[in-house]
Amino acid sequence: MGAQGTTAATAAAPDTGDGRARRLTALLICAMAFSMLQLFLLGALGPRLVEELDLSPAVLGLTTTVGFGTAAALSPAGGRMVDRVGPRRSLVLLLVVSAVALALIGAAPGAGLLLGAVALGGIPQALANPATNKAILAVVPQARRGAVTGLKQSGVQLGAFAAGLPLAALAGGLGWRGAVWTASGAALLAGAWALRALPADPPVRSVPSVGTSYVPRGMVAWLAGFSLFLGAGIASVNTYLALYGVRALGMGPTPAGALVAALGVAGVLGRIGWSKAARPGRAEWLPGLLACGAVGAAALLAAGSLVPPLVWAGAVAVGVFAVSGNAVSMVLVVQRAAAGRAGQDSALVAAGFFAGFAVGPPLFGLLAQSGRYGWGWLLVAVEFAAAGAVAFLWAVRDRRAGAGRTA
Repeated sequence: MGAQGTTAATAAAPDTGDGRARRLTALLICAMAFSMLQLFLLGALGPRLVEELDLSPAVLGLTTTVGFGTAAALSPAGGRMVDRVGPRRSLVLLLVVSAVALALIGAAPGAGLLLGAVALGGIPQALANPATNKAILAVVPQARRGAVTGLKQSGVQLGAFAAGLPLAALAGGLGWRGAVWTASGAALLAGAWALRALPADPPVRSVPSVGTSYVPRGMVAWLAGFSLFLGAGIASVNTYLALYGVRALGMGPTPAGALVAALGVAGVLGRIGWSKAARPGRAEWLPGLLACGAVGAAALLAAGSLVPPLVWAGAVAVGVFAVSGNAVSMVLVVQRAAAGRAGQDSALVAAGFFAGFAVGPPLFGLLAQSGRYGWGWLLVAVEFAAAGAVAFLWAVRDRRAGAGRTA
């Protein structure tokens, strides 16, 4: 009877699994979008925030440092928590905390509460990759995990598009606070969706401390280093691109916000396409190649001060190359994570990425404060080049070791 039950379940699995995977993918895209929406809103609405709250460009960069510094510090513990409590509870918590953080950002009268709200928003960022990767491993068939990972990672760039176009346009009518509160309400609705749509988690269990480490090793350590430099460059672009358009290129706030939207659309397409291409044997080389393309993207942004239309090409190239590099690194984690460590490994790689997000904008902000955006884009190019060097060094070592080539 047990064998017959197993056979029947296996026969029924493809249809049920495919439908569940599609619903899960849509939900995970939303979760990733809301987990980092505050970053893109602060960048897209930066010109309005700087004027209304009397913020300096350096303080605008500090908001990113606070949020992602919190995310980097909490990521290792967040990954272990996801492994312990399950993806459903983690995703609901992620979306509810995102809604609260966005509501507080919309209510901020000045830099103090704004920074506190952004710090709170570091919690969903710390949970996002561990929870979504854990959900994929639990529900999605192995053959489709790479594609689904790329799709859900594209949710981050969907957030960039939402911040840069519809929410920035909404800010023109309702004001920037109304736009942020609208995003907060949408996050609450997504939390209710996650609560109803996801299968119940198993009872909360204790995770043995044996073999659990907050120090990345092997592939995870190399990807964390790659993500550190990549994140520093991406965060600088996200935070200062719209302000660069207004102050250096003479654009209005809404067209400057559209630059962030263009980056977001390109990032969605890039993450989906490159993640599908990231098959074992090829995926190991993609991070370095994408980082090289990102160096060229930074050069295009700098050239925009001389030929303004090039800033649009630069924004698109950042999405296609730099932003996609993060998705490919998560595909590698899903492909090669040790049993029971998907949440922890995802969190350690994400911690490197978030640390880069914390470090990059303040350095760029010091240059933006004095209007030296050209030097800022040069700094971004150097950060992307460093990411590429780390990625290529790891790929060479990995090939020599013969890792990741099991049939």
